[in-house]
Amino acid sequence: MSAPVFESRHWTSRDGLKLHYRDYPGRADRPPLLCLPGLTRNGRDFEDLAGRLAPAWRVIAPDLRGRGESAYARDSATYTPVQYLDDLGALFEQAQLPPVIGVGTSLGGLLTMLIAATVPARLAAAVLNDVGPEIAPEGLERIRGYVGQGRSFPTWMHAARALEEGQAGAYPGFTLSDWLAMAKRCMAVAENGRIHFDYDMKIAEPMALMPDGPPPDMWPALGALAGRPLLLLRGELSDVLSAATFERMARELPDAQAVTVAGVGHAPTLGEPEAVAALDALLGRFA
Repeated sequence: MSAPVFESRHWTSRDGLKLHYRDYPGRADRPPLLCLPGLTRNGRDFEDLAGRLAPAWRVIAPDLRGRGESAYARDSATYTPVQYLDDLGALFEQAQLPPVIGVGTSLGGLLTMLIAATVPARLAAAVLNDVGPEIAPEGLERIRGYVGQGRSFPTWMHAARALEEGQAGAYPGFTLSDWLAMAKRCMAVAENGRIHFDYDMKIAEPMALMPDGPPPDMWPALGALAGRPLLLLRGELSDVLSAATFERMARELPDAQAVTVAGVGHAPTLGEPEAVAALDALLGRFA
């Protein structure tokens, strides 16, 4: 499959950062897909998805502030979901986006829920990929353990092997070519020739300052997704979205399609057969 065609576009946050998104052109008579990545990832994660769906569907894949080709924040305290939500609001306004199909992986799924809770008219439908209103403690601790470490590697092979070492449990079926592809999506070559993770290491700072005590109640935000086509995905091996939370999500949104993706953890790539079939079924409601 050849690489899908896209345009690199930019928008400006309200605090003056130049932020980047990939715009894969598609039909204007269907809602575009707004694909939002996980905490340390960027819009390149959705290249295969766009390659499969565009040009039948327009696919918009932003880099959140501090990731990919978007500018790094001047104040690391702005690396928070509230700020990301505000940044996305500016994207909707400046790009004059119509209502979108939100496709959110991990942090991107939390942001999709927050869009529904704050400006619900912006969402025509939603896909929550391996995330819900509650994050399993073991998954949160694992994420805190690697975010902001600032490791670098001399070659892409070293980078791929490092990813395999840390994430083999989530992707037991991955081949070396899969790990290399992942490395090239979540890493970049620095000026010194070393390969590094493609995000500002300071995104870890707000996480380190999180107060003890119960997190905010996100169940109302999940409930705000009711009344529109909704797909809930969970990796069978996920340590972020527990089976119990996933089952409760399906109970509280009985019209949603809830699909477990076999043999993967956090998070499905959206290229697995179950994920492809489920997403195509959701999109079929708009075709």
